[in-house]
Amino acid sequence: MTRRTRREFLRNVGMGAAALAGGMARAAAPDKRRPNVVFILADDLGWRDTSLYGSTFYETPNIDALAKRGMMFTNAYAANPLCSPTRASIMTGLYPARIGITTPACHLPQVVLEQELRKAAPPHQKALVPGSITRLKGEYHTLAEAFKAGGYATGHFGKWHLGREPYDPLHQGFDVDFPHWPGPGPAGSYVAPWRFPKLKGRPGEHIEDRLADEAVKFLKQNKGRPFFLSYWCFSVHAPYDAKAKLIDKYRGKADPKSPQRHPVMGAMIQSLDENVGRVIGTIDELGLADETIVVFFSDNGGVHWMGNRGEGNKHRCPITSNSPLRGGKATIYEGGTREPLIVIWPGEVKGPARSDQLVSSIDFYPTLLEMAGLKRERGRRLDGVSIVAALKGRPLGRDTVFCHFPHYVKATGNLPSTSVRKGDWKLIRFYADNADQSDRFELYNLADDVGETKNLAAAEPKRVESLNRLIDGHLKAVGAVVPKPNPRYNPRAAAQVGGWKASGTCSLAAKDGVLVVTSTGGDPYFHTSAVPAAGGPVVFKVRMRCKTAGPAQVFWTTAEAGRFHRSRSVGFRIQHDGEWHEYEAKLPATGRLTGLRLDPGTAKGKIEIDWISLHKPDGTELKRWAWAGAKPPKTRTGRPPEPRRGGSQ
Repeated sequence: MTRRTRREFLRNVGMGAAALAGGMARAAAPDKRRPNVVFILADDLGWRDTSLYGSTFYETPNIDALAKRGMMFTNAYAANPLCSPTRASIMTGLYPARIGITTPACHLPQVVLEQELRKAAPPHQKALVPGSITRLKGEYHTLAEAFKAGGYATGHFGKWHLGREPYDPLHQGFDVDFPHWPGPGPAGSYVAPWRFPKLKGRPGEHIEDRLADEAVKFLKQNKGRPFFLSYWCFSVHAPYDAKAKLIDKYRGKADPKSPQRHPVMGAMIQSLDENVGRVIGTIDELGLADETIVVFFSDNGGVHWMGNRGEGNKHRCPITSNSPLRGGKATIYEGGTREPLIVIWPGEVKGPARSDQLVSSIDFYPTLLEMAGLKRERGRRLDGVSIVAALKGRPLGRDTVFCHFPHYVKATGNLPSTSVRKGDWKLIRFYADNADQSDRFELYNLADDVGETKNLAAAEPKRVESLNRLIDGHLKAVGAVVPKPNPRYNPRAAAQVGGWKASGTCSLAAKDGVLVVTSTGGDPYFHTSAVPAAGGPVVFKVRMRCKTAGPAQVFWTTAEAGRFHRSRSVGFRIQHDGEWHEYEAKLPATGRLTGLRLDPGTAKGKIEIDWISLHKPDGTELKRWAWAGAKPPKTRTGRPPEPRRGGSQ
């Protein structure tokens, strides 16, 4: 008799004895089916963008209803204030700094699989920063692969943004991927006609409605087996458009005194909420509610700047507000990373429940595997911890989370930085940001100052030192690429020259009577707020010469619409022949002008500018910025050329 046979014999004898002792034999209970998992991830939905979390403008009854069934978290964090890094952290259980995806670059055509520190930076930037990996490498055993290995049907619906083929969902553990699109948002628009290569849509069809249709099909097709449904909504990422009737509804209820009042965003959030309701409603109809875990989360904070085109900007107000949190998407402050989180776990969490414990997007991987009774791949390292204890009302045993965001973001003013939150205290390290290019620190007590308004670093030097050591340890542990001082930094490059200030990838200097713009390529631009208080359309003129490349663009801001955005820009072509030429662009500005910006091309090299002027449509000059000394341009006839007129591009 083998050992296995002997064990089975003794077990059977024991079972028989127990049955005899009890007077009757009972059949063994059948194995319990593993729970289904539905992971709903909103895009760019801020911490305050649902009525559940305090909004009085947006209407989210279906999202609110989730909390009645489960637990809502008040201190849940995305591992990064931008989408691709957070999505990578969800799929791997790892910090983005360890993965190397630290910006949303995964839709780009170039494949970059190793993160490195850039060798150069514009002279007005104090730090050298890393580039980002552009694909989620196949070496990771993703959350979808873990569920698939456990016998689950796996389906992904919506935004991916972790890489094109062969780094797409179908190569990362999903059986189904719809609409199989690598981009950062819906193709072209939310309302059809779309620009997806293989998905046209009916005229007027909303992409979020279509995603829910396909997700519902998946649920019905797989109702007889465990499934992992990844419903990663496109909403509420740009482009900012929505159903016309819903825009009208929110336009009618917008309060001009409220920080949340954008009608398009209200309409977009309602479409998101309605389709969350459709997916959950289908689970109920199929009788699967008692055996389905649901997670609702967002990948980063809400967009707190103006819209960038079409309906998004027409209403002259920020897209949303994360108040009382500071900042939003693409900032290291709380508004960029603190997220709404709801978890439903039937039979384990009795809703409505609430937790103030500290959790992160890196925690979903180990948490969901434990909830489903699955084991992680042997030898697989995870940065996240299971939050099952928190779901059951017990202390989590982890009170520290990190965010490494080593990038300049011109749209938000973010500086390369790393933060640590330990308990109620948060320290932010800004790399090379002091005048001598040493690191600068900001320290906040979030229990007293959730808006991060009072920097306590000078008053708490020992706490700064202690938390900074935690940052050092974290960066070393995850192998992060850390910014370093820029050896080419020139304080004068960031200073104003004749009322204009360099930004992007260029520096300014006045030399030999002209303004010299030195570009390192990419996105050079310079701007001024010293503009005449004119209202209505104006004409921008410039006299310049260069041997660079790319078209030029002129941006403007008004008192009603701050920040420079594409919706307020006019492009014009320039001649890169090294000769002097005059150009003009008609700016259809409305309201009082408050700022101008010139993007003089996209390539490396020097651009020389003799003067810039601003005029009324009738030709009356409003202002001229001059750097006298350049010789007038000549044509073959010896006459000055006619100005080249700009047109929108």
